[in-house]
Amino acid sequence: MSLYARLKPKGVNGFGYGSTAEEVTAGLSLAGKTLLITGCNSGLGLETARVLSLRGGRIFGTARSAEKATTALAPLGGSSLGFACELSQPSSVRGCVKAVHSALEGKKIDAVICNAGIMALPKREEAFGVELQLFTNHIGHFLLVNGLLDDLADEGRVVMLSSSAHSMAPKVGIEFDNLSGQRDYAAWKAYGQSKIANLLFAKELARRLEGTKKTVNAVHPGVIQTNLSRHMNPVAQFFFGFGEHLVLKNVGQGAATQCYVAVHPGAATVSGRYFADCNVAEPRKEGSDAATAKKLWEASEEIVARLP
Repeated sequence: MSLYARLKPKGVNGFGYGSTAEEVTAGLSLAGKTLLITGCNSGLGLETARVLSLRGGRIFGTARSAEKATTALAPLGGSSLGFACELSQPSSVRGCVKAVHSALEGKKIDAVICNAGIMALPKREEAFGVELQLFTNHIGHFLLVNGLLDDLADEGRVVMLSSSAHSMAPKVGIEFDNLSGQRDYAAWKAYGQSKIANLLFAKELARRLEGTKKTVNAVHPGVIQTNLSRHMNPVAQFFFGFGEHLVLKNVGQGAATQCYVAVHPGAATVSGRYFADCNVAEPRKEGSDAATAKKLWEASEEIVARLP
């Protein structure tokens, strides 16, 4: 446990910065529940799958290939299933939706944990005219979650993995006139925009689900040394690794907030909020703006309508 984790106080629910996924799910039985996790093959996704399986949950895990997902989930045993879901490829996402629906055999998904993502690409890349981080982290999950909404249980939960890096997004939050990033690409600004998009998606979907018992929230896992950092330059990688024992969370601590929001009774009635360290937190103001959230939803629908 890092020095910072030892010193930082816990939240009102008894959990905090140093809490682990095992701790926040201790005593819970997920028997009979199905939980879908994107990016299950490494890092936070793999730890989330392990812990929720440990509590009796049936895991549907996705990775860029079915083989990667299946291999990652194999140690869990039981009835866990792996699926291909390359978030930057609409055909793959749609194929995943169909495969998951078929595998459910009439049952429902109790939680969709949108954990997968890419971070800080050094050079601008596009997918279907949209900057690749925004497309992968937001549009890919937008397509997946909306495709699975009819399969979500009556009290089902959607968890969007955002980040405190949403504070690095452009001043306006979302640059609707520059979604390709072509005008002035910067790696961290583009990543921040994709993460504020995750926040806004959660807020707008929560609004659309008002009157039901389904919930949608966004989470910041903390700063963790995972393979997301592979695009950092060598100097940044060095200091990122050096700080691991002082400030960074380990993977168990990093997976705690998404596990808490996905399955803990304490989060059952909370929707449209942002969580950090297993407690409700306040995002940057643009990350909770209802008008921007609605506009992003509409822009996302237009993008999806143009996809092959």
